[in-house]
Amino acid sequence: MTTKIKLVNVSKIFGPKPKSVIPMIKEGMAKDEILAKTNHTVGVYDASMDIKKGEVFVIMGLSGSGKSTLIRCFNLLNKPTTGSIYIDDEDIVAYSGSQLKKVRQEKIAMVFQHFGLFSHRTIMANVEYGLEIRNVTKEERRKIAQKNIEIVGLKGYEDKYPDELSGGMQQRVGLARALANDPDILLMDEPFSALDPLIRREMQLELLDIQERLQKTIIFITHDVNEAFKIGDRVAVMKDGRVVQIGTPEEIIEAPENDYISDFIKDIDRSKVFQAEHVMIKPNALVSMKDGLNVAVKEMKENGISSVFVVDRARHIKGIVTIDDAIKGIKEKQTLEDVLRSDITIVKQDEYVNDLIPKALESMFPLAVVNKDGKLIGFILRVHVLAGLVSDDVTESEEYHG
Repeated sequence: MTTKIKLVNVSKIFGPKPKSVIPMIKEGMAKDEILAKTNHTVGVYDASMDIKKGEVFVIMGLSGSGKSTLIRCFNLLNKPTTGSIYIDDEDIVAYSGSQLKKVRQEKIAMVFQHFGLFSHRTIMANVEYGLEIRNVTKEERRKIAQKNIEIVGLKGYEDKYPDELSGGMQQRVGLARALANDPDILLMDEPFSALDPLIRREMQLELLDIQERLQKTIIFITHDVNEAFKIGDRVAVMKDGRVVQIGTPEEIIEAPENDYISDFIKDIDRSKVFQAEHVMIKPNALVSMKDGLNVAVKEMKENGISSVFVVDRARHIKGIVTIDDAIKGIKEKQTLEDVLRSDITIVKQDEYVNDLIPKALESMFPLAVVNKDGKLIGFILRVHVLAGLVSDDVTESEEYHG
């Protein structure tokens, strides 16, 4: 993946002489002490990061950590006191006013926490607004707005007004308005925090669905660790204006940088973070459709298992054969296909463990994990799904033998 945005040593200090406090920070003075002594507020200090094209990059932290200050640096609503911000290898901090205006209109859009909709404009007129500012013709902007209203699932609400919509629907309007300019980059500052929990979960899934189709570069701010780990490809954790750790959700859970990170993630619901590919076991034994029952029995005996998955030449799963059915089939001169069982549960590699629990409870056999091409890449034991994590002391044969 190519780098879309690069921050290099970005700091943002609020006050009349912001650069004057940089030496104090370098000497280790705390932000509260700096505020008391100088009446300057340290928003962000020395933030560096690379954000990949098409990535959902989450910046997470408690209130006062600097996350909202930092996201406003990406479009220079907060101009950095020091440092550089590269978008497509160009430092926008050095841009002129006209250059910056062009970037804001064409490359970057922002979705706000409290929707920011115009109450006197219809949903269609709200979504059209950015295009109207750019002097796009009425016919063209209506066409673009309609497309994006449909993308966020609001077809039929074009002539409604914001106060006629629920909070979740209003946030969809804000998202459609941001998408209407077809930006490369979406900045989302705690966009779902004002929503009730059920609507919030729906919007999280909606965002992931939209991202799957549009592949924007998204920078998402949240104070909710479960939300951060659910939607983020990578996460940056902030504290007191500094970036403490950057990594995938799995990397942060498995190797927290310090005690602060450990405390921050201690209440994370791991079943909503880990996906099927994280808890699956790669199969040691497989049988091809071209093989016979004797081969199937041999594979099961050699690996100490009582059932084995059957795949075709392209490794697409066809079913499962048990040792009892195979032995009986040999005695009755049946074929592999005759005794093949199709009552298996197939799951995708990116399904969350939390969503696999009911499937594991209903299935007689391990869950079969397939990749995006539908090829078998592993299986999941029932005990691992219920635990939410792979357990080192549970073996493959224990589950197969029941």
